[in-house]
Amino acid sequence: MSTPILLGIGAAGIALLLLMIIRWQVHAFVAMMLVSLLVALAVGMPIGDIISTLIAGMGGTLGSVAILVALGAMLGRMIEVSGGAANLAGRFTQILGPTRVPAALTAAALVLAIPVFFDVGFIILVPIVYGFCKAAKVDPVKFGLPVAGIMLAVHVVVPPHPGIVGGSAVLNADVGWVTIIGLLVCLPLGVLSQVVSKWLNRRRYEMLPTTAEQFAKFGGEGEPGAAKLHAPGVGVVLTLILVPLALIMVGTTGATLLPKGDALRNVLAFIGSPIFALMVAIGLSFWLIARRLGWSMAHTNQVMESSLPPAATVILVTGAGGVFAKVLTASGIGAALSSSIAAAHLPLILAGFVISLVLRAAQGSATVAILTTCGLLAEAITGGGYSPLQVALLTVAIGFGGLGLSHVNDSGFWIVTRYLGLTVADGLRSWTVLTTVLGVAGFLITCGLWAVLA
Repeated sequence: MSTPILLGIGAAGIALLLLMIIRWQVHAFVAMMLVSLLVALAVGMPIGDIISTLIAGMGGTLGSVAILVALGAMLGRMIEVSGGAANLAGRFTQILGPTRVPAALTAAALVLAIPVFFDVGFIILVPIVYGFCKAAKVDPVKFGLPVAGIMLAVHVVVPPHPGIVGGSAVLNADVGWVTIIGLLVCLPLGVLSQVVSKWLNRRRYEMLPTTAEQFAKFGGEGEPGAAKLHAPGVGVVLTLILVPLALIMVGTTGATLLPKGDALRNVLAFIGSPIFALMVAIGLSFWLIARRLGWSMAHTNQVMESSLPPAATVILVTGAGGVFAKVLTASGIGAALSSSIAAAHLPLILAGFVISLVLRAAQGSATVAILTTCGLLAEAITGGGYSPLQVALLTVAIGFGGLGLSHVNDSGFWIVTRYLGLTVADGLRSWTVLTTVLGVAGFLITCGLWAVLA
């Protein structure tokens, strides 16, 4: 099938998906499954491969997301119902003052995002964001949007995240230089995330009913009577948040410093896996929250189970996003886009950014966009006589292409919009705009460094 036809089918599929969700109010899960099926048929995918492709897209996404969302929701619910999140938010708001809380949260998110994948880190921080928003009497999107923005920026350009690490390997880029440049650029992006989010939040976004109900109950279902007086202190809540992050950092450090096949590296990788780290945190919550508050096992189980209905929607919609992305990739639409742009003969640093950005918009995954772009440009970069610093700058520019245009085929779009209570239309107006602004800004700063240093 010719490139123009493939591109037309891809554009029509995305347009139909947006029309079904925004205009016709079809549930996002149903809409994405149906459009994925139609796109697969339109590109002439063998009929025997369609269902297996849909299943592979769902399974590949949910293999990690479902477990992480469920465990993260349970941990957050324990902290919430015990009154710990409200206690932490109230204490920090009192110390910092309401006007400094968003900046402090964003700065903390920038640091925490270095060792932790975007989805995991954001899910872990959701109850804290909710608690601060409750204390400040604002909607979750006010504080959550800049937090999510800077976390995703770090995820696409700072090792040890998979896209930028894999891209560095393909281009033989020095990971040390990539890390330094990525962090250097992300610092001003943290400020920009605050500024742009504040501008986007000038309008009030109507919260989704399910999120509004969840947020309204947040912190208001603690134990009655005297037990309310014994809500977990700031130290307990920070322990439950920081322990899994510390374990993940241990795993990351081991993977960086120890050679492949080393027994200790394998042990540290197991300890530092996000699933194991969250399970440890939940185990600690039994001791630090349930036992100290005198909760029975029946009540503790009830609290944990109450976290799953809201999480189920996030899990299903995220999985459907993986299905749509898989179809776009398997159909050849993504490859058609990248080859079309490569044929335009743009300057190499600009071509890397644009190809990565378009691939990101086409198939949803920042990691796939970065790795695919690096593969397409590897020969030109490795054979171009560039210095290690220049190769690192080119790699970071490609990474920032994977940041922008997060929309309905991106699992991160659904996680952010559902937890912050944004409709699809409002998510496109806010989250998609924020990621694109940060991606373009990161690329421009990288170009500035290229002009000065390279």
